[in-house]
Order: sequence, then structure tokens, then C-alpha cells
Amino acid sequence: MSSWNPWHGCIKFSPGCLNCYVYRMDGKFGRDPAHFVLTSAYLFPLETFKGGARKGSYKLRPDGEPVYTCFTSDFFLEDADQFRMEAWRAIRIRQDLHFYIPTKRIHRFLDCIPPDWGDGYENVTISCTAENQAMADKRLPHFVSLPVKHREILAEPILERMDIRAYLSGVERVIAGGESGLEARICDLQWITALQRQCKTAGVAFHFKQTGARFINEEGRLVNVERMRQHSFANRYRLSSS
Repeated sequence: MSSWNPWHGCIKFSPGCLNCYVYRMDGKFGRDPAHFVLTSAYLFPLETFKGGARKGSYKLRPDGEPVYTCFTSDFFLEDADQFRMEAWRAIRIRQDLHFYIPTKRIHRFLDCIPPDWGDGYENVTISCTAENQAMADKRLPHFVSLPVKHREILAEPILERMDIRAYLSGVERVIAGGESGLEARICDLQWITALQRQCKTAGVAFHFKQTGARFINEEGRLVNVERMRQHSFANRYRLSSS
């Protein structure tokens, strides 16, 4: 699995941001998580080896997985406006890689795409987050109307039961999961299975990514799940389909 964080730092934007893991991690090291900075990996997809047997070849090589992009910020953050086109250039050049870009700022999408975007880049998946019904109803009608070749919905952290049936046209997959951390809010299995049924009816792939730290199971019992077990615990329910 590969990741690429061209910039770091973000402003909390919606209910899903309340217990943001980036804020949590930056806090441990005394950093200001709202302070925007370009990272040393700004144009990492274009970096090449300078010597040795692999001289001239890209450091970031295809591994069959998407390149998870800008997970410590938001790719469409206002502070990144002057730097984003160079990032798009790197994405356009690296057609051998597939870039997975999640965002809470889908309303800015049309103002942030490159001139040659057309109906989308084949090597880019845009994933719009929707953590509760209000955010689904606010973001997803716009999202499904955009020129995007590959689109997913990210219901993480899921905060309540949601009905997204009206927004599944053209969506390739829905990913859902709970919230981690000591202050994590509850994730209820019933919310997850409701989304899974909606996706199954619409013929859309679904993936239950993680339970989060506080999980209400099939017996209606609240279970505290250690961070290292949250993915494997979710896998027990076999709620993934392609």
C-alpha cells in the first residue's frame, strides 16, 4: 500500500472532524494540526532514484493498490490552491498509478480541477465523505453530478443510520467504518448493515472497513475494540462485496 501526503494541516469542517486522528497525532508531538505546510513529499510521485541500478526510475512504483492521497489534509483545501496544479501534473504524468482522493470539500471540486480534466482522469478515484444524513443530503447530490470517472462514498466515521439510496447512481463503492481514539463516538452494526443492504440493492460494492473503538454488535452490546483489532473485528462480519 502506498500513500502520498503532498501537504499537511487542515481546518475542522464538519461533525466527522470532531475527533480527527490528524489532530490527535499532531497533538502528541506538539504540532498545530491547523497549520498548513507543504511536505517533503510534495511531488513524490515524480521523484526518481539518483544513482545505483535503479537510477532514473520512479521511487513510487505500482503495487496493485491505489495511492492513498492527502490523508493528513484535504486535497481541495483552500490553502492548497496555489500548489494543487503541480500535484495534478504529477497525477497526470503517473498514469501507471491510481490515486484515491477523499474529500469533505466536494463543493470546491469544479474550482480545483485542471484544465484538461474533461470527464475525469482514468487514474483517479474521488471519494466524498458523508458521516451522517445531513452531510449525505448536503454533499452527495452535488457529488453524483460531477465529471468523475471513478467515484466512491466514504461513510467514516459513520455517526448514525443513513439512507443514501438516492445517491448511488454512478458510485462504484461505499466504504463505512467507525471512529478510533479515546473519545470515539459509537458505531452501530445496524447502521452498517443498513448501508450494505442499500448497496446490494443498487448493485454497488460495499466495504465495512473498521468497527471503530466503540462498537455496538449484533447483540446490541457495546464493545470496546482495541485499535489494532478494529479492522480484523470488522472482517468477521463479511460485509464486503465487489
